[in-house]
Amino acid sequence: MDPELSELQRVRLEKAREFRESGIEPYPTRTQRTHTSAQAIDLFESDEGTDAVEHVVTVAGRITAIRHMGKTIFVQLRDGFGAIQLYLRKDELGDEEFAAFLHLFDLGDWVQACGPLFRTKTGEISVRSSAVTMLSKALNAPPDKFHGLQDIELRYRQRYADLIANAEVRRVFEIRSKLITAFREYLDGLGYLEVETPVLQPLYGGAAARPFTTHHNALDQTFYLRIADELYLKRLIVGGFERVYEIAKDFRNEGVDKNHSPEFTMLEFYEAFADYRTIMERVEGLVRNAAQRIFGGLVFETQGQIIDLSGDWPRITLRQAILDWSGVDYVAYPDQPSLLAAARAAGADIEGGTVWPRIVDELLKQFVRPNLIQPTFLIDYPVELSPLAKRKLDDPTHVERFQLYIAGGELANAFTELNDPIDQWSRFAEQQKDKDAGDLDAMPIDRDFINALMYGMPPTGGVGIGIDRISMIFADQSTIRDVILFPAMRNLPTGDLDGTDDSDDGEDD
Repeated sequence: MDPELSELQRVRLEKAREFRESGIEPYPTRTQRTHTSAQAIDLFESDEGTDAVEHVVTVAGRITAIRHMGKTIFVQLRDGFGAIQLYLRKDELGDEEFAAFLHLFDLGDWVQACGPLFRTKTGEISVRSSAVTMLSKALNAPPDKFHGLQDIELRYRQRYADLIANAEVRRVFEIRSKLITAFREYLDGLGYLEVETPVLQPLYGGAAARPFTTHHNALDQTFYLRIADELYLKRLIVGGFERVYEIAKDFRNEGVDKNHSPEFTMLEFYEAFADYRTIMERVEGLVRNAAQRIFGGLVFETQGQIIDLSGDWPRITLRQAILDWSGVDYVAYPDQPSLLAAARAAGADIEGGTVWPRIVDELLKQFVRPNLIQPTFLIDYPVELSPLAKRKLDDPTHVERFQLYIAGGELANAFTELNDPIDQWSRFAEQQKDKDAGDLDAMPIDRDFINALMYGMPPTGGVGIGIDRISMIFADQSTIRDVILFPAMRNLPTGDLDGTDDSDDGEDD
């Protein structure tokens, strides 16, 4: 029984049946491709102008254009490495095959063609093919190659169609892949060990966020999708690994906006016998190395702004930055009511029940962050805002923590890690008080982590870097959904197989 199909899908399905009736499988199991489009073009150009023998290649790809000009058909074939033209002549294919191609082959079909390489009169390197084999009959027409998918919502829901139509979208995800590769190479070169830690956790922690909850049937126990890798990675430092990193999916059950996704990718790395200043140097090297690999230099443009990663990156205390841009010195307002009043007087939009550390965070977000365009480290945060970081020796009300900002976005969050188990216990206890006071983002007490610290953790520096956010900056994208291949979306009512539906899906914005 066939599924419900559109008229176009039924027409194309009938063509697939015609293939089968003639003894040809429109979805064969194997291909005989010998060269990608790029390899075929390179092969021809390398011997062009010499007495080399004629090169015969077999190429395969998706049909993106068909031009019928009398007794000749020009076919544009695209694969994952570029595009090449097929040149089909009626006197070489024969009348029946020539007519069959025009009748049975459509834009979007995956095909294979074999023949010698040559250059046309217009200068196009082409494959002179005497036969074209169907590899996969497309029942959907590809998006308009000139306009792509105009519906932004549909682009996210049908990323596969978006990738077909838009080379720029493919470029974004190629940059993201190169970025991750560059990060791995850099850390591997410094002797870091890549590890894997649990995604399902009996207790969440390592960040101020709300988790997704699930139930483990076999254990009859509540589990959480991790919100951060931090506490497990520091357990590994306790265990004797001196340098570890993980590139991992994390999950936070919170709002969706241009900078936040419930499922996202983080790089976290930790180094024994290091502090937050060591980690600053590591992060500078990591980001510069990635830029050099992707752009071939340290200067690039994103969202209309020129970013320069060379030179010394400024290091500004959080207290000074908030004072400079808002006029509020949070140290002068040690309780929630007074700080809330001062923040509102400065123009901050903050709800009345917001706890003291969250008010400081809002001052940062609303006044400071938009001004940090060139790479800047904000350093030294209030202890109440940083329950996992080590106190400063000369100011125990603040901790050794930094955040890296580029183009107005937070890219990295790092600490000199707290390794005193008793101090850590008291910090967790304060977090529990905030949780009881209504702060849903506060961390619960992790007794097993305290027990790990009691075995002794050497002085350690660590950092978390948002892969999605740095991908946004490097790929010049304004929203996180544009750097996630398949972003989380609200379900649509059941519609046609082409994914279209006239109802309002209520986008999560």
